[in-house]
Amino acid sequence: MEFDNTLDVPLPPAQAWKVLLDIERVARCIPGAKLTEVVDAQTYKGKVAVRLGPVALTLAGQARFENIDHEQHKARVRAQGADPKGRGSSESVIDFRLEPSGTGTRVVIHTDLKLSGAIAQYGRGAGIVQSFASQVITQFGESLKSQLAQAAATAPEQAPAVASAPNKPISGFTLVLKTLCSAIVQLFRRKPPQS
Repeated sequence: MEFDNTLDVPLPPAQAWKVLLDIERVARCIPGAKLTEVVDAQTYKGKVAVRLGPVALTLAGQARFENIDHEQHKARVRAQGADPKGRGSSESVIDFRLEPSGTGTRVVIHTDLKLSGAIAQYGRGAGIVQSFASQVITQFGESLKSQLAQAAATAPEQAPAVASAPNKPISGFTLVLKTLCSAIVQLFRRKPPQS
């Protein structure tokens, strides 16, 4: 499945590009993520914890930058992960690019995701995976903005730094509630006016 998301970063594109390519720094802002190994400048290993209702999953895997265009501020990342208990796996290709937006930068993200095994069944409901991705990106953006604001307040003359903070798994319960609310809102928006 393919879907698109955007993220606004309160930095000019050149500065935002450096921050977003610093995987060790950025991983600390991703909900439920933990970087476990830096293989080389383009390859990283890690884990992502996800809670879907009563089921807690951890996907362990690897992400690799396949293409980085510093001039155009574009990159492609290929990631794969599997649940150690054999409940499924995921493969994704993520393309992102930066665009100027007001005084900051908009990050445009396109994801092509393939799920297999039991994990694919957890996300079968209408829009669950897209809602999950949107929630992850929203929480990531809020965490990144907060960390950048703290860094700017404490050391404005230095490059932005992102402090370490514990990452909690994304809650499937919260995700289901948000998806349900979105579906109800969409239903009422489509309802024709009564005469």
